[in-house]
Amino acid sequence: MANKLVIIVGSVRDGRFGPTVASWVAEQAREHGGFEVEVVDLADVEIPLSLPEASPKYAGDSYPRPARMATLTAALESAAAFIVVTPEYNHSYPASLKAAIDWHFSQWTAKPVAFVSYGGAAGGRHAVLHLENVLTELHAVTIRDGLTFPNYFTAWEAGLPLDPQAPAYAKTMLDQLAWWAGALRTAREAEPYPA
Repeated sequence: MANKLVIIVGSVRDGRFGPTVASWVAEQAREHGGFEVEVVDLADVEIPLSLPEASPKYAGDSYPRPARMATLTAALESAAAFIVVTPEYNHSYPASLKAAIDWHFSQWTAKPVAFVSYGGAAGGRHAVLHLENVLTELHAVTIRDGLTFPNYFTAWEAGLPLDPQAPAYAKTMLDQLAWWAGALRTAREAEPYPA
């Protein structure tokens, strides 16, 4: 049984490059064969910055999310694994991505998350370092081997990365993600995670 992989396009900025990266990553994941792949673009979701008083950790299913967020919540809930595609804005990740994360809690718990970042000289690594801290707090398991695309504006052509090693790096990331997805799903089914 293939694990459900949700690939999240984290930027909602006009002219963003994220959908190009996410499309390529999704193709790598489909070719990998270990996943049922769904791409979720945060630009298509209503994600308010104002949060309810209660925490989603304690409110559970009664957490009052906007109706138009239901598809995002359902995708996160059904996922066995995630890949977050993020740019780097001012040495961190986009507010849209933080809001999407903060509106949820149990949907991330005891699930693996890999990162694909892009940016200038650092390739989005600052954003990933911040995301690792945030998602660890939500009891997600972050994957060591991700993909980083420095100077993406010269490193891609016709929707493809120019680095000939990129598919091999993607396979390593996906192999690790598939292993963790299977192991954590088995563990969650055997016993509820003590969050």
